[in-house]
Amino acid sequence: MTQNIGGPARQGLSRATRRTLLQAGVGALSLLGLSGRSAQAAKVSQAAVAYRGSPKGAQSCSNCRLFIAPNACKQVDGAISPNGWCRIWSKA
Repeated sequence: MTQNIGGPARQGLSRATRRTLLQAGVGALSLLGLSGRSAQAAKVSQAAVAYRGSPKGAQSCSNCRLFIAPNACKQVDGAISPNGWCRIWSKA
């Protein structure tokens, strides 16, 4: 008599493992989508970072690593001038 190593019990385990893996993957993708929204919602006001529409010496939004052309910032809410400046300026 021979044993059936790849029998129904083993196939059921494989299906359960695949199902679990797929569920975990879908859950992880959902979380990634939500984390992008959370980061976007976490922007601070222009007043909180002392934003102004003119540069501070050679420092301006256009040469800051947080600036998103043509007129946005990764951390500060609202329209941002490329010639502006704020306290969280960081060299690009």
